[in-house]
Amino acid sequence: MKRVYYTLFLTLFACIAISCQQNEKSFFSDKEYREQVKTDFQKRKSIITHTRAKALFSVFDRTDLSLEEREALEFLFAYMPLNDLSDYDGDFYLSQVRAAFEARNFFEWGAKIPEDIFRHFVLVYRINNENLDSARIVFFNELKDRVKNLSMEAAALEVNHWCHEKVNYRGTDGRTSAPLALVRTAWGRCGEESTFTTTALRAVGIPARQCYTPRWAHTDDNHAWVEVWIDGKWHFMGACEPEPVLDAAWFTAPAKRAMMVHTNVFGKYTGEEEKNIDKPMYSTINLLSNYTDVREANALVTDAAGKPVSGAKVAFKVYNYAEYYSIVESITDSAGKASIYTGVGDVLVWASKDGVFGYAVSSPKNASVTIILNKKEGDSFEDTYEIVPPVEQKVAGVPPELAAENGRRSRLEDSIRKAYMDTFIDEQRAKDFAASLSLSAEETWKYLNSSQGNWNEIKNFIEKHKDDKYLFPFLSSISSKDLRDTPEHILTSHLQGFHKIGVKAGTPDDIVTRNLLSPRISREIIRPWRVFFQNEFDDNSVVESVQANVGEIVNYVKENVKTDDEQNYYNCPVTPQGVYEMKIADKQSRNIFFVSLCRSAGIAARLNMATGRPQYYDGEWKNAEFDDDIKEIYPQAKIAFVSAKSNVLKPQYGAHYSLARFQNGDFVTLNLRGNASTISVDEGYYRLMIGSRANDGSVTINNKYFEIKENQTLNLEIKMPEVVSKVQVLGIIDMNTKITLTGGNETTLKDLSNGNGVVLCFADPDKEPTKHILQDLPAQSDELNKWGGGILFLVPDDKLSTAFDYTVFKNLPKNNVWGVDNKRSLLNETISTLKLSFEDNFPLTLFLTNNGGIIYYSTGYKIGIGEDIVKVIKTN
Repeated sequence: MKRVYYTLFLTLFACIAISCQQNEKSFFSDKEYREQVKTDFQKRKSIITHTRAKALFSVFDRTDLSLEEREALEFLFAYMPLNDLSDYDGDFYLSQVRAAFEARNFFEWGAKIPEDIFRHFVLVYRINNENLDSARIVFFNELKDRVKNLSMEAAALEVNHWCHEKVNYRGTDGRTSAPLALVRTAWGRCGEESTFTTTALRAVGIPARQCYTPRWAHTDDNHAWVEVWIDGKWHFMGACEPEPVLDAAWFTAPAKRAMMVHTNVFGKYTGEEEKNIDKPMYSTINLLSNYTDVREANALVTDAAGKPVSGAKVAFKVYNYAEYYSIVESITDSAGKASIYTGVGDVLVWASKDGVFGYAVSSPKNASVTIILNKKEGDSFEDTYEIVPPVEQKVAGVPPELAAENGRRSRLEDSIRKAYMDTFIDEQRAKDFAASLSLSAEETWKYLNSSQGNWNEIKNFIEKHKDDKYLFPFLSSISSKDLRDTPEHILTSHLQGFHKIGVKAGTPDDIVTRNLLSPRISREIIRPWRVFFQNEFDDNSVVESVQANVGEIVNYVKENVKTDDEQNYYNCPVTPQGVYEMKIADKQSRNIFFVSLCRSAGIAARLNMATGRPQYYDGEWKNAEFDDDIKEIYPQAKIAFVSAKSNVLKPQYGAHYSLARFQNGDFVTLNLRGNASTISVDEGYYRLMIGSRANDGSVTINNKYFEIKENQTLNLEIKMPEVVSKVQVLGIIDMNTKITLTGGNETTLKDLSNGNGVVLCFADPDKEPTKHILQDLPAQSDELNKWGGGILFLVPDDKLSTAFDYTVFKNLPKNNVWGVDNKRSLLNETISTLKLSFEDNFPLTLFLTNNGGIIYYSTGYKIGIGEDIVKVIKTN
């Protein structure tokens, strides 16, 4: 009888549980969409290895999981990029889901957000290619009381003020730090600021997305910012650059000259925006019409006989950093056609199929182009043409009274951030610490200073390994960003793992440091893979042979790791351990995995800087042959770059010229550092590109297509194309104008001139465009030092910030000074003289002759201002 009662009880309990679940709220109101997600989740689940499946999906065994949470998790797992499946576990994603739901339920605006907007732009934990952390939870707890009584719009603006308290702009490398790591550092590049700000907005339940112009057309570089969804409409804001209203930022004017603005959307997205890419797991949507006028660029691809070619690859490209950069890639339809919506400027359209290629320039006046596939590898020819970007447009500024109050708040936020940064170790403390350990004071300070808010971790690492002769070589082998966001225990594990294996006799010291000792391989986050693999090796028969023969590592990787470049769509590398466990990776992550295995086994390995190929050292560098088109050793040739005597500037690789090798129907730029006069290259088919940009942003480009054979040496003259430029006096400034220098001393423009003229830059030190000119000028320091005139950075008194430290910008020209423009007196005089509609579009940079004539000026964001100034000096 007891057994019968027990059975009845279980049956009743199960029925109640099923009934409760049926009455629970579903995450999807659209039944068709829900079924699609479930189908996609099961498909994705089927590819997961046993090790990863347990880490990811055991979360579904939890008894406290609601139906809404379960379905939200299924949505995330169905569409997340491969690296997230490989490197994090189910409990982490559940914490993200619950944090998103808590924010939605806590704030009154949560009920107003449509289901699809919440799903794609609040729930999703990843913004770009950052390392993931618990920032969403931390930020919610810090922000909730600050914004809970505000309107949705006011809350979004307030979150950005909070972000500015934590982080400000400073250029850095391309790896994206996690939001909490960025807070610890207190500064980062625009891609990191926008990742951080988008995370903060989503943390309080405000839909947000990171937007990119992949490359500018009127100047070099790119930019990222944030869009927020407020009461049914998307608006933009500068990340960590608060303004008093939405849709106002320093980049408003540059964005009107953009040829593309886009964002990636996680999951199957059914929004109304134009899609540049529409894949099963994500889409890339075209947002350009939110910022400027657009036009349609149409391409018809034909063969040599004029017959339309279907299935041809078409890339729409802009000129930037001396290369053609694809802003959208497409495939021709059955009629041989492809098109995009882009800006009202020129775009190069490149098409290829089966090894043949062709190209044409689509312009506003010639929007539809026909591209004939009549060129092939080995063809030698040259051409020259001009690419014209969209014209500059005027934009309205923020009302002065709002700008003044916003400036007051910004200075307060600067002081909050500075107070935190003042807690970082200073030079004297660092040197005292070094002395206590009998270490080099200069070396110790260099690494502690670079570590910023992570200085305690690096200090502990130095103290722990003070007697290790590889201490400073090890620290020199990682990046400054690694110093800022890597914990001591991870660095320690790598150093200990290095000592466990040792160094193969005869390996050069520089190769040992960079390609064996170092835990840094590419742009992946550093994890403790070395010790992990060595522990695996102890019990793995594969590795016994691996340690004896690097060929076994190649075979192991080829046989065990399936490559898939579609699933890892955010291009965030899978960690080496993640590749090992998942057994699926994109090619870049597979290559990083190979290098990590080699280094763990004591074999020097690297990714070739110029080509990106995985290589190992065996008396010479040899390629790992994972793909059919890769050879172990390529026949080599030499190219010598020779600067033409007629050049006004010394050409810089990656700024004025580049070399690209033909590969799979297009040319891939070689990543060469510095300006070596002679380089070794693989034999093959190449394109030399040389460009000169005019002041209006247009660029004249010379292209040379050629083939080079084994043992051949080729001299390539780098002759900058001539750009028509008329120099005239645009206005006069009184050179006897008194200037108040930082510190209180006075001088005049005439005194600063030294008889040679003055570069005058009105600067807003809190904004990114001013910091770009400070990063640009060092490249021209030699020329500006020879010139001998004055360089004056003048900050309006309403833009002064105690947090700004210009000394972090190294190698500025010797003749630079800083001053204060009280009540904007000289700025207003200059604006009046030039008849500018300025609208606080800093920086305003002028070149003044010795007599005060303005013969050059530039406003706002522009890369290459230092180069422009040198051209003006040398031609006048």
